[in-house]
Amino acid sequence: MSERKTLPGFRLALLATVLAVFVVLLGAYTRLTHAGLGCPDWPGCYGFIGVPMSEHKQTLAEVRFPEAPVEVEKGWNEMVHRYFAGTLGLLILGLAVQALRRRSAPGQPLKLPLLLLGVVIAQAAFGMWTVTLKLWPQVVTAHLLGGFTTLALLFLLSLRLSGSLPALPRLPVRLRLLAGLALLLVICQIALGGWVSSNYAAVACVDLPTCHGEWWPAMDFANGFHLSQHIGPNYLGGQLDSDARTAIHMTHRLGAVLLSLVLLLLAWRLRVAGLGRLAGLLLLTLAVQVSLGVSNVLLHLPLAVAVAHNAGGAALLLALVLINYRLRAVPLAATNREQADLADARLVPLGK
Repeated sequence: MSERKTLPGFRLALLATVLAVFVVLLGAYTRLTHAGLGCPDWPGCYGFIGVPMSEHKQTLAEVRFPEAPVEVEKGWNEMVHRYFAGTLGLLILGLAVQALRRRSAPGQPLKLPLLLLGVVIAQAAFGMWTVTLKLWPQVVTAHLLGGFTTLALLFLLSLRLSGSLPALPRLPVRLRLLAGLALLLVICQIALGGWVSSNYAAVACVDLPTCHGEWWPAMDFANGFHLSQHIGPNYLGGQLDSDARTAIHMTHRLGAVLLSLVLLLLAWRLRVAGLGRLAGLLLLTLAVQVSLGVSNVLLHLPLAVAVAHNAGGAALLLALVLINYRLRAVPLAATNREQADLADARLVPLGK
């Protein structure tokens, strides 16, 4: 049995994956410090390449944007996120160029790097619209999902280029389907988390397991999930009333319960299949994420815990990407046998 070798571009993909983690966390920090409009324009800041620091530049900035007084700290929160995101975009461009140059090399992924390039271009557009549409929740949530998508695809590319993971035997189809369902639910829960954040509903309930002391409080689902909110008002701080925010918050809680049950079932099935390490990784990330979610409610959304909750969501997503990749990868031994059989078939004369 031959062993797969690490392909060129692995280190670059791994570096981009690590940088994507920082970009996701910086995005969360920017959002949680209410710095999403720290610079009222894009891609610069008040018409400058960086945050205006001198008195002259700040005076000029306030003439250009009289409705947005300069707040240096929030401006730097926003611009640092943009600098890191721009660097990440250049790395992904490098991966796409390298994939095109090596497209005929055995094992070289091509569609995935090109997809990543398309996603990061879309991310840049959503980053611009986040500012120009004044934190419109639909765009903010899509921007958050785009960041997690970029991270997941970079991690998948790193796995494909690594060549270091031993092949698994073929596993039951039901296990692969359950893992796929779990990944889909994690993505949905991240989207719900983005909707909670973009509508400032994280502290709509400050008690557990009840909300406002009730198991089923007053909730306005129609307005909470009204996806055609008007473009125009400044959504910094949110525009929804209490009942609508409560509906969003409670939906996220219920989603967390459903997801936890599915992940526990998946962990048990992985354990039964002899994949104890993958099961342990899944249980660890789930336990940390649930603990952080509970802490957010009971401690009233402290900044460090809220950012860590975003990191926990990313870790859970990457764990599911790894599990699905491992379960769906074609065993190397089987691949080699198929190649050998094909080679033998070519040596057999026609008609024999």
